[in-house]
Amino acid sequence: MNSPPDALTILLAARNEEERIGATVAALRRDFPEAEVIVVDGRSEDRTAQEAEAAGAAVLRVERLGKGEALSAGERAAPPGPLLLCDADLLGSLRPLAASRADLAVAVFSRRVGGGFGIAKRVARALVRLHTGVSPREPLSGQRLVGVRARAACFPLAPGFGCEVRMTIDALRAGVAFEEVELDLGHRPTRRDVAGFAHRGRQLLDALLAAGPLAVNHRGLRLPLVGWTTFNQSDPGITLVMLLGFADDVLGGDERGFRAHLRARRTTGMLKLLGIPLVGLLRTRSVSGALLFALSANFLNQLDTKPGRALKAYLLAAGPLRAPVGRAVLLLPYDLRERAMMGDAGSNALGALLGLKSVERLHGWGRWAAIGTLAGLTLLGERRSLGSLIERTPGLRELDRLGRPR
Repeated sequence: MNSPPDALTILLAARNEEERIGATVAALRRDFPEAEVIVVDGRSEDRTAQEAEAAGAAVLRVERLGKGEALSAGERAAPPGPLLLCDADLLGSLRPLAASRADLAVAVFSRRVGGGFGIAKRVARALVRLHTGVSPREPLSGQRLVGVRARAACFPLAPGFGCEVRMTIDALRAGVAFEEVELDLGHRPTRRDVAGFAHRGRQLLDALLAAGPLAVNHRGLRLPLVGWTTFNQSDPGITLVMLLGFADDVLGGDERGFRAHLRARRTTGMLKLLGIPLVGLLRTRSVSGALLFALSANFLNQLDTKPGRALKAYLLAAGPLRAPVGRAVLLLPYDLRERAMMGDAGSNALGALLGLKSVERLHGWGRWAAIGTLAGLTLLGERRSLGSLIERTPGLRELDRLGRPR
Protein backbone atom coordinates (compact mmCIF):
# COMPACT_ATOMS: atom_id res chain seq x y z
CA MET A 1 0.00 0.00 0.00
CA ASN A 2 2.51 2.56 -1.22
CA SER A 3 0.72 4.81 -3.70
CA PRO A 4 2.29 8.19 -4.42
CA PRO A 5 0.95 11.13 -2.39
CA ASP A 6 -2.49 12.42 -3.45
CA ALA A 7 -3.05 9.51 -5.83
CA LEU A 8 -6.56 8.06 -5.98
CA THR A 9 -7.16 5.07 -3.70
CA ILE A 10 -10.18 2.82 -4.20
CA LEU A 11 -11.79 1.20 -1.16
CA LEU A 12 -14.22 -1.72 -1.11
CA ALA A 13 -15.72 -3.46 1.92
CA ALA A 14 -16.50 -7.11 1.17
CA ARG A 15 -17.67 -10.25 2.91
CA ASN A 16 -18.56 -13.49 1.14
CA GLU A 17 -18.42 -11.89 -2.31
CA GLU A 18 -16.28 -14.46 -4.16
CA GLU A 19 -18.65 -14.56 -7.15
CA ARG A 20 -18.47 -10.80 -7.84
CA ILE A 21 -15.37 -9.32 -6.23
CA GLY A 22 -12.90 -10.52 -8.89
CA ALA A 23 -14.83 -8.96 -11.76
CA THR A 24 -15.40 -5.73 -9.80
CA VAL A 25 -11.71 -5.34 -8.95
CA ALA A 26 -10.64 -6.20 -12.49
CA ALA A 27 -12.97 -3.54 -13.92
CA LEU A 28 -11.68 -0.94 -11.47
CA ARG A 29 -8.09 -1.82 -12.36
CA ARG A 30 -8.89 -1.31 -16.05
CA ASP A 31 -10.59 2.03 -15.45
CA PHE A 32 -8.00 3.29 -12.94
CA PRO A 33 -4.66 1.61 -13.73
CA GLU A 34 -2.69 4.03 -11.54
CA ALA A 35 -4.95 3.72 -8.51
CA GLU A 36 -4.44 1.32 -5.64
CA VAL A 37 -7.43 -0.90 -4.92
CA ILE A 38 -7.86 -1.94 -1.28
CA VAL A 39 -10.43 -4.59 -0.39
CA VAL A 40 -11.32 -4.82 3.29
CA ASP A 41 -12.32 -8.42 3.89
CA GLY A 42 -14.40 -9.03 7.01
CA ARG A 43 -13.66 -12.66 7.77
CA SER A 44 -15.25 -14.04 4.63
CA GLU A 45 -16.18 -17.70 4.74
CA ASP A 46 -15.43 -18.15 1.04
CA ARG A 47 -12.61 -17.14 -1.33
CA THR A 48 -13.37 -13.42 -1.40
CA ALA A 49 -9.86 -12.41 -0.28
CA GLN A 50 -8.12 -14.77 -2.71
CA GLU A 51 -10.28 -13.66 -5.66
CA ALA A 52 -9.62 -10.00 -4.84
CA GLU A 53 -5.87 -10.55 -4.63
CA ALA A 54 -5.87 -12.53 -7.88
CA ALA A 55 -7.58 -9.59 -9.59
CA GLY A 56 -4.89 -7.19 -8.38
CA ALA A 57 -6.25 -5.73 -5.15
CA ALA A 58 -4.44 -5.31 -1.85
CA VAL A 59 -6.50 -7.12 0.78
CA LEU A 60 -6.84 -5.89 4.34
CA ARG A 61 -8.10 -8.75 6.50
CA VAL A 62 -10.06 -7.62 9.54
CA GLU A 63 -12.54 -9.10 11.97
CA ARG A 64 -16.17 -9.19 10.95
CA LEU A 65 -17.24 -5.55 10.91
CA GLY A 66 -20.09 -3.42 9.69
CA LYS A 67 -19.69 -1.55 6.42
CA GLY A 68 -18.78 1.77 8.00
CA GLU A 69 -16.21 0.22 10.33
CA ALA A 70 -14.64 -1.75 7.45
CA LEU A 71 -14.32 1.32 5.23
CA SER A 72 -12.84 3.27 8.15
CA ALA A 73 -10.24 0.52 8.60
CA GLY A 74 -9.42 0.76 4.90
CA GLU A 75 -9.16 4.54 5.09
CA ARG A 76 -6.64 4.29 7.93
CA ALA A 77 -4.52 1.96 5.78
CA ALA A 78 -4.79 4.15 2.66
CA PRO A 79 -2.22 6.84 1.76
CA PRO A 80 -3.16 10.54 1.81
CA GLY A 81 -5.33 11.76 -1.03
CA PRO A 82 -8.80 11.28 -2.49
CA LEU A 83 -10.76 8.05 -2.09
CA LEU A 84 -13.18 6.28 -4.39
CA LEU A 85 -15.63 4.12 -2.44
CA CYS A 86 -17.24 1.27 -4.30
CA ASP A 87 -19.56 -1.64 -3.51
CA ALA A 88 -18.11 -5.11 -4.04
CA ASP A 89 -20.84 -6.19 -6.49
CA LEU A 90 -20.81 -3.10 -8.73
CA LEU A 91 -21.41 -3.36 -12.47
CA GLY A 92 -20.43 -0.38 -14.62
CA SER A 93 -17.77 2.31 -14.79
CA LEU A 94 -17.08 4.97 -12.15
CA ARG A 95 -14.77 7.02 -14.34
CA PRO A 96 -17.31 9.88 -14.75
CA LEU A 97 -17.73 9.97 -10.96
CA ALA A 98 -13.95 10.15 -10.42
CA ALA A 99 -13.81 13.07 -12.87
CA SER A 100 -16.07 15.20 -10.65
CA ARG A 101 -14.52 18.34 -9.18
CA ALA A 102 -16.72 18.19 -6.08
CA ASP A 103 -15.28 17.33 -2.67
CA LEU A 104 -17.99 14.70 -2.27
CA ALA A 105 -19.52 13.22 -5.42
CA VAL A 106 -22.18 10.51 -5.17
CA ALA A 107 -23.31 8.20 -7.97
CA VAL A 108 -27.03 8.13 -8.79
CA PHE A 109 -28.15 4.95 -10.56
CA SER A 110 -29.90 5.91 -13.81
CA ARG A 111 -32.10 2.80 -13.65
CA ARG A 112 -33.60 1.05 -10.66
CA VAL A 113 -32.28 -2.41 -9.91
CA GLY A 114 -34.44 -4.40 -7.47
CA GLY A 115 -35.14 -2.97 -4.05
CA GLY A 116 -38.13 -2.66 -1.76
CA PHE A 117 -40.73 0.07 -1.39
CA GLY A 118 -38.27 2.96 -0.97
CA ILE A 119 -38.98 3.50 2.74
CA ALA A 120 -35.33 3.36 3.84
CA LYS A 121 -34.30 5.75 1.07
CA ARG A 122 -37.07 8.24 1.89
CA VAL A 123 -36.20 8.20 5.58
CA ALA A 124 -32.48 8.61 4.79
CA ARG A 125 -33.24 11.53 2.50
CA ALA A 126 -35.37 13.14 5.22
CA LEU A 127 -32.59 12.70 7.78
CA VAL A 128 -30.06 14.45 5.54
CA ARG A 129 -32.56 17.24 4.81
CA LEU A 130 -33.31 17.65 8.54
CA HIS A 131 -29.63 18.16 9.35
CA THR A 132 -28.49 20.13 6.30
CA GLY A 133 -31.46 21.41 4.30
CA VAL A 134 -30.28 19.39 1.29
CA SER A 135 -32.42 16.57 -0.14
CA PRO A 136 -30.14 14.15 -2.05
CA ARG A 137 -31.54 11.81 -4.70
CA GLU A 138 -29.40 8.87 -3.56
CA PRO A 139 -28.67 9.19 0.17
CA LEU A 140 -27.76 5.49 0.44
CA SER A 141 -25.49 5.12 -2.60
CA GLY A 142 -22.18 3.45 -1.77
CA GLN A 143 -20.41 4.75 -4.89
CA ARG A 144 -18.67 7.94 -3.76
CA LEU A 145 -15.69 10.09 -4.62
CA VAL A 146 -14.32 11.51 -1.37
CA GLY A 147 -11.91 14.38 -1.82
CA VAL A 148 -9.25 15.39 0.69
CA ARG A 149 -11.47 17.93 2.48
CA ALA A 150 -14.42 15.55 2.62
CA ARG A 151 -12.16 12.75 3.85
CA ALA A 152 -11.01 14.90 6.76
CA ALA A 153 -14.61 15.85 7.60
CA CYS A 154 -16.21 12.40 7.34
CA PHE A 155 -13.78 9.77 8.66
CA PRO A 156 -14.03 7.70 10.76
CA LEU A 157 -17.43 6.80 9.37
CA ALA A 158 -20.58 5.95 11.28
CA PRO A 159 -21.01 2.20 11.77
CA GLY A 160 -22.89 -0.26 9.61
CA PHE A 161 -25.15 0.81 6.77
CA GLY A 162 -25.56 4.28 8.28
CA CYS A 163 -22.15 5.35 6.99
CA GLU A 164 -23.39 6.93 3.75
CA VAL A 165 -26.13 8.99 5.41
CA ARG A 166 -23.78 10.36 8.04
CA MET A 167 -21.02 10.96 5.48
CA THR A 168 -23.35 13.19 3.49
CA ILE A 169 -24.44 15.04 6.63
CA ASP A 170 -20.86 15.59 7.81
CA ALA A 171 -19.65 16.75 4.40
CA LEU A 172 -22.49 19.22 3.93
CA ARG A 173 -22.08 20.55 7.47
CA ALA A 174 -18.38 21.09 6.75
CA GLY A 175 -19.30 23.19 3.71
CA VAL A 176 -17.56 21.03 1.12
CA ALA A 177 -18.75 20.97 -2.51
CA PHE A 178 -21.35 18.25 -3.07
CA GLU A 179 -22.55 16.76 -6.35
CA GLU A 180 -24.63 13.82 -7.50
CA VAL A 181 -23.66 12.22 -10.81
CA GLU A 182 -26.14 10.04 -12.71
CA LEU A 183 -24.51 6.89 -14.08
CA ASP A 184 -25.55 3.69 -15.80
CA LEU A 185 -24.62 1.27 -13.03
CA GLY A 186 -25.90 -2.03 -11.71
CA HIS A 187 -25.44 -4.27 -8.69
CA ARG A 188 -26.88 -7.41 -7.16
CA PRO A 189 -30.49 -6.49 -6.36
CA THR A 190 -32.12 -7.03 -2.99
CA ARG A 191 -35.46 -8.73 -3.43
CA ARG A 192 -38.83 -8.35 -1.81
CA ASP A 193 -38.33 -11.40 0.39
CA VAL A 194 -37.44 -12.03 4.03
CA ALA A 195 -33.70 -11.52 3.47
CA GLY A 196 -34.28 -8.37 1.45
CA PHE A 197 -36.60 -6.79 4.01
CA ALA A 198 -34.23 -7.76 6.84
CA HIS A 199 -31.38 -6.02 5.01
CA ARG A 200 -33.42 -2.86 4.49
CA GLY A 201 -34.55 -2.96 8.11
CA ARG A 202 -30.92 -2.97 9.26
CA GLN A 203 -30.16 -0.21 6.79
CA LEU A 204 -33.01 1.89 8.16
CA LEU A 205 -32.04 1.37 11.81
CA ASP A 206 -28.38 2.10 11.10
CA ALA A 207 -29.30 5.30 9.26
CA LEU A 208 -31.49 6.49 12.15
CA LEU A 209 -28.72 5.84 14.68
CA ALA A 210 -26.03 7.39 12.45
CA ALA A 211 -27.98 10.63 12.11
CA GLY A 212 -27.96 11.12 15.88
CA PRO A 213 -25.08 12.07 18.20
CA LEU A 214 -21.86 10.09 17.71
CA ALA A 215 -18.68 9.66 19.72
CA VAL A 216 -15.34 7.91 19.19
CA ASN A 217 -14.72 4.96 21.52
CA HIS A 218 -11.49 3.55 22.99
CA ARG A 219 -10.63 1.75 19.71
CA GLY A 220 -11.20 4.75 17.45
CA LEU A 221 -14.62 3.57 16.23
CA ARG A 222 -17.23 6.27 15.75
CA LEU A 223 -20.43 5.01 17.34
CA PRO A 224 -23.95 6.29 17.98
CA LEU A 225 -24.61 7.50 21.50
CA VAL A 226 -27.77 5.75 22.70
CA GLY A 227 -27.75 6.76 26.35
CA TRP A 228 -30.64 9.13 25.68
CA THR A 229 -32.90 6.08 25.48
CA THR A 230 -32.64 5.75 29.28
CA PHE A 231 -34.99 8.71 29.85
CA ASN A 232 -37.66 7.87 32.41
CA GLN A 233 -41.13 9.30 31.86
CA SER A 234 -42.23 8.34 35.36
CA ASP A 235 -39.19 9.86 37.09
CA PRO A 236 -38.07 13.32 35.93
CA GLY A 237 -35.03 13.07 38.20
CA ILE A 238 -33.54 10.19 36.18
CA THR A 239 -34.30 12.05 32.97
CA LEU A 240 -32.54 15.14 34.31
CA VAL A 241 -29.45 13.06 35.16
CA MET A 242 -29.57 11.65 31.64
CA LEU A 243 -29.65 15.18 30.21
CA LEU A 244 -26.66 16.23 32.34
CA GLY A 245 -24.74 13.22 31.06
CA PHE A 246 -25.85 13.91 27.50
CA ALA A 247 -24.51 17.48 27.76
CA ASP A 248 -21.16 16.04 28.82
CA ASP A 249 -21.24 13.58 25.90
CA VAL A 250 -21.95 16.24 23.31
CA LEU A 251 -20.21 19.32 24.72
CA GLY A 252 -17.58 17.90 27.08
CA GLY A 253 -13.83 18.13 26.66
CA ASP A 254 -11.03 15.66 27.36
CA GLU A 255 -11.07 16.05 31.15
CA ARG A 256 -11.35 12.76 33.06
CA GLY A 257 -11.88 12.38 36.80
CA PHE A 258 -12.85 14.81 39.54
CA ARG A 259 -9.43 16.42 39.82
CA ALA A 260 -9.25 17.26 36.12
CA HIS A 261 -12.69 18.87 36.19
CA LEU A 262 -11.87 20.81 39.35
CA ARG A 263 -8.70 22.17 37.75
CA ALA A 264 -10.55 23.14 34.55
CA ARG A 265 -13.48 24.59 36.56
CA ARG A 266 -15.92 25.49 33.79
CA THR A 267 -16.67 22.11 32.26
CA THR A 268 -19.76 20.00 31.64
CA GLY A 269 -18.20 17.55 34.09
CA MET A 270 -18.42 20.23 36.79
CA LEU A 271 -22.06 20.69 35.85
CA LYS A 272 -22.60 16.98 36.54
CA LEU A 273 -20.53 17.11 39.72
CA LEU A 274 -22.86 19.77 41.12
CA GLY A 275 -26.08 18.86 39.34
CA ILE A 276 -26.41 15.12 40.02
CA PRO A 277 -26.11 15.40 43.84
CA LEU A 278 -28.60 18.26 43.76
CA VAL A 279 -31.06 16.12 41.79
CA GLY A 280 -30.48 13.32 44.30
CA LEU A 281 -31.18 15.67 47.21
CA LEU A 282 -34.41 16.89 45.65
CA ARG A 283 -35.44 13.34 44.75
CA THR A 284 -34.62 11.61 48.07
CA ARG A 285 -34.98 14.51 50.54
CA SER A 286 -31.94 13.33 52.50
CA VAL A 287 -28.19 13.90 52.48
CA SER A 288 -27.42 10.19 52.66
CA GLY A 289 -29.86 9.53 49.82
CA ALA A 290 -28.26 12.24 47.69
CA LEU A 291 -24.79 10.80 48.33
CA LEU A 292 -25.87 7.27 47.41
CA PHE A 293 -27.68 8.57 44.32
CA ALA A 294 -24.67 10.58 43.08
CA LEU A 295 -22.02 7.97 43.91
CA SER A 296 -24.01 5.24 42.14
CA ALA A 297 -24.34 7.45 39.04
CA ASN A 298 -20.60 8.14 39.04
CA PHE A 299 -19.56 4.54 39.72
CA LEU A 300 -21.44 3.11 36.75
CA ASN A 301 -19.97 5.89 34.61
CA GLN A 302 -16.46 4.90 35.77
CA LEU A 303 -17.12 1.37 34.53
CA ASP A 304 -18.26 2.49 31.08
CA THR A 305 -14.85 2.20 29.45
CA LYS A 306 -15.26 -1.09 27.57
CA PRO A 307 -18.23 -2.49 25.62
CA GLY A 308 -20.93 -3.99 27.83
CA ARG A 309 -19.11 -3.43 31.14
CA ALA A 310 -21.46 -0.84 32.66
CA LEU A 311 -24.59 -2.59 31.44
CA LYS A 312 -23.44 -5.92 32.91
CA ALA A 313 -22.83 -4.21 36.26
CA TYR A 314 -26.28 -2.65 36.09
CA LEU A 315 -27.97 -5.96 35.33
CA LEU A 316 -26.10 -7.72 38.17
CA ALA A 317 -27.24 -5.08 40.65
CA ALA A 318 -30.74 -4.72 39.21
CA GLY A 319 -31.88 -8.16 40.44
CA PRO A 320 -31.43 -7.70 44.17
CA LEU A 321 -32.46 -4.03 43.96
CA ARG A 322 -35.53 -4.81 41.82
CA ALA A 323 -34.60 -2.23 39.23
CA PRO A 324 -36.09 -2.43 35.71
CA VAL A 325 -33.95 -4.32 33.20
CA GLY A 326 -35.81 -4.06 29.87
CA ARG A 327 -33.86 -1.25 28.23
CA ALA A 328 -30.53 -2.52 29.51
CA VAL A 329 -31.21 -5.96 28.02
CA LEU A 330 -32.13 -4.39 24.66
CA LEU A 331 -29.05 -2.14 24.62
CA LEU A 332 -26.54 -4.78 25.74
CA PRO A 333 -26.07 -6.55 22.35
CA TYR A 334 -25.44 -3.23 20.58
CA ASP A 335 -22.99 -2.13 23.26
CA LEU A 336 -21.14 -5.46 23.35
CA ARG A 337 -20.71 -5.56 19.57
CA GLU A 338 -19.59 -1.93 19.39
CA ARG A 339 -22.53 -0.90 17.25
CA ALA A 340 -23.51 1.79 19.78
CA MET A 341 -22.25 3.18 23.08
CA MET A 342 -23.96 4.29 26.26
CA GLY A 343 -21.96 7.42 26.93
CA ASP A 344 -22.34 9.43 30.12
CA ALA A 345 -26.05 9.92 29.45
CA GLY A 346 -26.80 6.22 29.76
CA SER A 347 -24.30 5.20 32.43
CA ASN A 348 -25.11 8.15 34.71
CA ALA A 349 -28.86 7.66 34.35
CA LEU A 350 -28.77 3.90 34.99
CA GLY A 351 -26.38 4.40 37.90
CA ALA A 352 -28.70 7.01 39.40
CA LEU A 353 -31.60 4.58 39.01
CA LEU A 354 -29.64 1.97 40.97
CA GLY A 355 -28.94 4.64 43.56
CA LEU A 356 -32.66 5.37 43.96
CA LYS A 357 -33.48 1.70 44.33
CA SER A 358 -30.69 1.41 46.91
CA VAL A 359 -32.14 4.33 48.88
CA GLU A 360 -35.51 2.57 48.95
CA ARG A 361 -34.03 -0.68 50.30
CA LEU A 362 -31.09 0.42 52.47
CA HIS A 363 -31.44 2.32 55.73
CA GLY A 364 -29.27 3.31 58.64
CA TRP A 365 -25.85 1.68 58.77
CA GLY A 366 -26.57 -0.38 55.67
CA ARG A 367 -26.97 2.75 53.61
CA TRP A 368 -23.83 4.34 55.04
CA ALA A 369 -21.89 1.14 54.35
CA ALA A 370 -22.97 1.33 50.70
CA ILE A 371 -21.98 5.01 50.59
CA GLY A 372 -18.56 4.20 52.07
CA THR A 373 -17.99 1.36 49.61
CA LEU A 374 -18.90 3.49 46.59
CA ALA A 375 -16.84 6.43 47.88
CA GLY A 376 -13.84 4.12 48.27
CA LEU A 377 -14.27 2.75 44.75
CA THR A 378 -14.59 6.31 43.44
CA LEU A 379 -11.33 7.35 45.12
CA LEU A 380 -9.64 4.18 43.87
CA GLY A 381 -10.85 4.99 40.34
CA GLU A 382 -9.28 8.45 40.62
CA ARG A 383 -5.88 6.91 41.30
CA ARG A 384 -6.03 3.66 39.35
CA SER A 385 -8.09 2.33 36.46
CA LEU A 386 -11.00 0.22 37.68
CA GLY A 387 -11.05 -1.37 34.24
CA SER A 388 -7.46 -2.58 34.56
CA LEU A 389 -8.26 -4.04 37.99
CA ILE A 390 -11.21 -5.91 36.49
CA GLU A 391 -9.05 -7.24 33.66
CA ARG A 392 -6.46 -8.56 36.15
CA THR A 393 -8.95 -10.24 38.48
CA PRO A 394 -9.88 -13.87 37.70
CA GLY A 395 -13.62 -14.34 37.47
CA LEU A 396 -14.30 -10.66 36.90
CA ARG A 397 -12.06 -10.77 33.81
CA GLU A 398 -14.03 -13.63 32.26
CA LEU A 399 -17.38 -12.04 33.12
CA ASP A 400 -16.20 -8.74 31.64
CA ARG A 401 -15.24 -10.42 28.35
CA LEU A 402 -18.39 -12.54 28.11
CA GLY A 403 -20.34 -11.76 24.95
CA ARG A 404 -17.74 -9.34 23.60
CA PRO A 405 -16.71 -10.55 20.13
CA ARG A 406 -13.18 -9.11 20.47
